[in-house]
Amino acid sequence: MRKLTLIAATISVALLAGCQQATQQSTPAPAVQAQPVQSEIDKANAFFEDTFNRDVMSSPVYQTYMGIKKDYDKWDDNSEEKALKDLAQAKADLVTLNSIDRAQLDTATQVSYDLKKQDLEASIADFKWRYHNYPVNQMFGTHSMVPAFLINQHQISNVKEANDYIARLNGVPGVFDQLITGLEIRADKNIIAPKFVFPHVIDSSKNIIKGAPFEQGEDSTLLADFKRKVNALEIDQAEKDALISKATEALKTAVKPAYSKLINYIAQLEKRADDRDGAWKFPNGEAFYNNALKRTTTTDLTAKEIHAIGLAEVSRIHDEMRAIKDKVGFEGDLNAFMQFMKTDKQFYLANTEAGKTQYLSEAKGLIDNMKTRLDELFVVKPKADMIVKRVEAFREKAAGKAFYQQPAPDGSRPGIYYANLYDMEAMPTYQMEALAYHEGIPGHHMQIAISQELEGVPKFRKFGGYTAYIEGWGLYSELLPKEMGLYEDPYSDFGRLAMELWRACRLVVDTGIHAMKWTRQEGIDYYVNNTPNATSDGVKMVERHIVMPSQATAYKVGMLKILELREDAKMQLGDKFDIRQFHDVVLKNGPVPLNVLENFVNEWIASKQA
Repeated sequence: MRKLTLIAATISVALLAGCQQATQQSTPAPAVQAQPVQSEIDKANAFFEDTFNRDVMSSPVYQTYMGIKKDYDKWDDNSEEKALKDLAQAKADLVTLNSIDRAQLDTATQVSYDLKKQDLEASIADFKWRYHNYPVNQMFGTHSMVPAFLINQHQISNVKEANDYIARLNGVPGVFDQLITGLEIRADKNIIAPKFVFPHVIDSSKNIIKGAPFEQGEDSTLLADFKRKVNALEIDQAEKDALISKATEALKTAVKPAYSKLINYIAQLEKRADDRDGAWKFPNGEAFYNNALKRTTTTDLTAKEIHAIGLAEVSRIHDEMRAIKDKVGFEGDLNAFMQFMKTDKQFYLANTEAGKTQYLSEAKGLIDNMKTRLDELFVVKPKADMIVKRVEAFREKAAGKAFYQQPAPDGSRPGIYYANLYDMEAMPTYQMEALAYHEGIPGHHMQIAISQELEGVPKFRKFGGYTAYIEGWGLYSELLPKEMGLYEDPYSDFGRLAMELWRACRLVVDTGIHAMKWTRQEGIDYYVNNTPNATSDGVKMVERHIVMPSQATAYKVGMLKILELREDAKMQLGDKFDIRQFHDVVLKNGPVPLNVLENFVNEWIASKQA
């Protein structure tokens, strides 16, 4: 099963696949035919339910993300033996699915059937690429997942769950041993991250074992988290003290040695690394990257075609920026205007706690205002709430500038828009508006929370995802408020364009690095020379491209498809076009490949014309 983790979170984010639905009207069948038709539909839906539940229950980590606490004291098995077992299971599942008579399914179940089949076939076909990634890097990885998961996902509401947390602390050495084994397998295949990755991983890992009980000083990140959660329990102080003592011992005897061993291994592996950045360096790297592009975009676009689309979009957006430059009366060319936007202090809050608090407050205000406008855009709205939160200190240096974490399905945890305030010069106020709309509302929160709350659809569709659909919606959601009359400040509108420009540049640079053998520095230079973003943004983005081949191409490809479908619907429907209904069609089926989304929109257009 492809698991949703950070989403952030692992290289498989670029290859996530879930599955979805359609609706149908059918002519009632004679009674004598009803039973076999219903039987095949029941068989398919039972298969969808059973396999999803089985896959969730095979992953203690995913269970926790889903709010399930059965294996709350365990970590996932990431061994080669487990990978082979999962492959065999996928093949067996495909045999079972093929035994179901698709012709006897209704339209909605046929769509689920087709997408489930596509997902299984992709999982089987992609097994050969399972080592074509970097399981620890500056963006994500097991070393940072462990503390982030315990802090943000492992809730403690009773003594048992506190002991489960301690058991997970004691289980860290086994997790890291499997990680090191996987890294060694990759190294034997000459799949080693570029040199720049290693200092980030070592630094992030060392941060976890700073402070008490590892050394004198304030409590470490994990001990502080455990104490906070346990001290909130309504139990005797003696019992709290006993739990904290057990956790302290686990940190000293399990977590510290595990991180020390990993740090030492990474330091040795670093000596074998070089400065080659693209996926072209992998065994069969060209084929791997082409496959990654296909999975990420859910299209047949080639690297060359995606590169050309990016260049064209960069040119168009530059023209729109020049119009804003002239509107505000700036004298000078676009590069000078971009430099002004990069450096003028009016666009940056202080790199202090007060400045960071102000940023979070203003971002929350933008989200709260958009919440009052949702009826203008949507028929269906999510029940789950959403909050704005700062990226935790232990991971903010290496984490992306902003990201979204989905709410818990049981309502116990809201959706979270994380803003990274480590470097306030990378968070200009003129981009604040577009960033909040993308990560929060009407962006990822609307799409992901609505998907999770869909009724009458298989769970694997509700909790799966296609990157081009998900991130395409996020980027499209930056444009929607402009069409509602927001971005009243022209500088804020410039910020919107700057963020769209950033995604267009991604098409150019991702393909440049992985297909055209650009260097890391060539990629950084392209961002610096074509966008108003901080140089640190360009460095982080290029380094993200390098460790997540193809992932960053999803945004613009997905957005362009949604806009193409919307404009086609407007042209065909004229006065019958309703933006709220269009968004309902896009969102009500959960994440789908772009070609399936096109089918849904075409069916909606036909129904409106009938």
